[in-house]
Amino acid sequence: MAAPETAMRRVTAINNGTVLDHIPAGKALLVLKMLGLDGEMATPVSLVMNVPSGKMGGKDIVKVEDRELTQSELDRLALIAPHASVAIIRAYNVAEKRVVNLGEEVVNVISCCFNNCASLGAREPLDHRLKVATHEPLSLRCHYCGRTQDMDTLVDNLL
Repeated sequence: MAAPETAMRRVTAINNGTVLDHIPAGKALLVLKMLGLDGEMATPVSLVMNVPSGKMGGKDIVKVEDRELTQSELDRLALIAPHASVAIIRAYNVAEKRVVNLGEEVVNVISCCFNNCASLGAREPLDHRLKVATHEPLSLRCHYCGRTQDMDTLVDNLL
């Protein structure tokens, strides 16, 4: 048996599905929650955490079998892993690469975390709009009330 530092790490290839690579180390479980991959579905999901990475120091990888993530789901991913790489796999080959895109505004993905915000009122339905205040580190501000969002509870406000 090889020593731990020289042992090969293996994750099986998938026939069809989506591979999310370059997720910040330790964030894969949050990514699963944000994408609604919480164990209640029949889709197999492989998860590798804290893998050494030359670019990032450490990274996580998620493989979702038999499911191609939509652009809307990838936009959610951008809130946690804006530099993630996404590969769509068909017949064991990379069929296409998709881009995780965090624009200047996040619309109808998450709601403001402040209960008294106008966007949460029942009178007039408003789009849930959060502006990207800074990209590094990520900071979001509500379009309506102007408050900076609590990034630790972000996933709890998913729509």
